[in-house]
Amino acid sequence: MRKLVGLVLGIMAMYSAEAQQALQQGKWRAYLHRKDGNDIVWQFSLQWQANKPLLYILNADEKYKVDEVTLKGDSLFITMPVFESSFKARIIAKDSIAGEWIKGTPNGNTTMPFSATAKQPVRFAATGKALTNLSGKWSATFTSARKGGEGSPAIALFKQQNNIVKGSILTPTGDYRFLEGVVDGNTLKLSTFDGSHAFLITATVDKNKISNGSFYSGAMGNASWTAVRNDTATLPDLAAMYLKNGEDGRLNFTFKDLDGKPVSIKDAQFKNKVVVIQLLGSWCPNCMDETAFLSDWYKKNHQRGVEIIGLAYEYSTDFARSQRDLRRFQQRFKVDYPMLITGVTVMDSLRTEKTLPQFTPIKTFPTSLVLDKKGVVRKIDTGFFGPGTGVYYENYKKEFEKTISELLAE
Repeated sequence: MRKLVGLVLGIMAMYSAEAQQALQQGKWRAYLHRKDGNDIVWQFSLQWQANKPLLYILNADEKYKVDEVTLKGDSLFITMPVFESSFKARIIAKDSIAGEWIKGTPNGNTTMPFSATAKQPVRFAATGKALTNLSGKWSATFTSARKGGEGSPAIALFKQQNNIVKGSILTPTGDYRFLEGVVDGNTLKLSTFDGSHAFLITATVDKNKISNGSFYSGAMGNASWTAVRNDTATLPDLAAMYLKNGEDGRLNFTFKDLDGKPVSIKDAQFKNKVVVIQLLGSWCPNCMDETAFLSDWYKKNHQRGVEIIGLAYEYSTDFARSQRDLRRFQQRFKVDYPMLITGVTVMDSLRTEKTLPQFTPIKTFPTSLVLDKKGVVRKIDTGFFGPGTGVYYENYKKEFEKTISELLAE
């Protein structure tokens, strides 16, 4: 019997060793291949833990852990922690894989060809000295041909050291999270990938102007962009949301939580409390950043007399699909406050009327509504800026704490 156990353990050890040889540890360069040839480039780090592969997606200062990675024969399956996002790939060699990225949408799955290599692990190679330093704030305009050439305002924030550039782009409805790239001569290249966002940004740069910019998003998205240096750049409030005339600011809703139990804003646990209503979707990268903040803040502060409720607008009216996606989202960020499934999709033109009819249309996710201890809406916060935006994120956290403290003191 001992000999049989020893033989089995020996075979398992042999296969474990072979598995670890199947894929090379360290940094990899990944590509999402667009039909127009403008491949979206990003990076991940691959490690082995307990004979299992573990990935970290790398974007500037973010290391995004991906632990649902399965190796079967010569195939690799990667499931992103949040979003309906996964990869199926074939192992070509220990330093090369190829396959497809599968992304859930309101209309079903979309796919993009995908490949990655450990032979050239850098995101972008700079062949020459950077001729300018982009560090600072820029007033930018993005113009999409699909929208008839109408320009959209943005703010670009960059920090550059030698050739390496990090930063983010802010819009009236949110931010592009963590961007990373290079200035090579007078050419800018930036990218990011987080399982939902898949961006490539290029441009020609000089000291005070950015021109000939292209913005590539996912399989087909394309826009042009320009920018000028502007330390006082601001954004218009295009995502504003208001209570309708005649509304007293008191809400009345009931939706099911992740276990199918009805939860109402009128329930006893929310009475005489300051309540934050978070409008979100598990498909939304900026919602991911806000949820990470709110989940941590709630654990430390709910005993002060504060409650949070998440209202989710998902891709589908299918409760089971929404439940699955939102539960993964909840578990990823260890959310202790109730997250409710509205049953209304994010694409529904009547989403506001069907869920929060007291308000003008919801224009952006996430949006937060802050209620005082009498249950009256006192603040509507749209256009969340996350940790990739630096000082904007720090200012958001300070303003959030100030608002809550003032309402608790009333």
